[in-house]
Amino acid sequence: MCTVTFLPLPNNNFILTSNRDEQNERQTNPPKKYVEDGVEMVFPMDKTAGGTWIGTSDKKRLVCVLNGAYKKHVRKKYYKKSRGILAKEVLKANKIQPYIQQLDLINIEPFTMLVVDWSKGLDVYELIWDDSQKHFKKLKNEPHIWSSSTLYSDDIKKVRKKWFKHWVMNHEFNSEQILAFHHSEIGNKEQSVLMKRSYAETVSITSIKKENKFVEIRYEDLVNSQNTVLKI
Repeated sequence: MCTVTFLPLPNNNFILTSNRDEQNERQTNPPKKYVEDGVEMVFPMDKTAGGTWIGTSDKKRLVCVLNGAYKKHVRKKYYKKSRGILAKEVLKANKIQPYIQQLDLINIEPFTMLVVDWSKGLDVYELIWDDSQKHFKKLKNEPHIWSSSTLYSDDIKKVRKKWFKHWVMNHEFNSEQILAFHHSEIGNKEQSVLMKRSYAETVSITSIKKENKFVEIRYEDLVNSQNTVLKI
């Protein structure tokens, strides 16, 4: 839930790729299809909380969550709901903008949520909850990179944006090329895109590509060396 890139493709298509940086003993189920409240969803499931950090639904929507808002925060002892459960609720919502506007986030840990909706064209939204206020905006359909505030300082975020800008200028926008970027170990290993620290590391990479009527999900479990590819 810690490094995410978005690449727009022609004809309202896109690739969104997410590196999950976690403790390597935290168990996860690979992505599969679920039906909840009559909505068909596909996502990898965190076994601890039963939620997810990335997934798609038959609402023609993708949701991806990063830990933290603008700055690193101090965790409270109690939160009423996990961010992974919230991600599933957003995947199931009927109309995304009214849903976000009425969403009550009090007592939910700070997060950054990316929502890609292709029900009409292609709309990319960013929702940031900083523990007191929602910041919700529509983004331009252009390349973006996000890094979690819980693991990366503002200075490191700027460095990573430079890496990504350089990559954008020198590579084709396809799944293989962007996955290579997400596997890259540029600079310090603790700050590289494929990150490794004593208490956390990149445990999986999920890349979701929408191409016309089809969605392809590539999931790499780096801890157990297992790959899953689903086409919807």
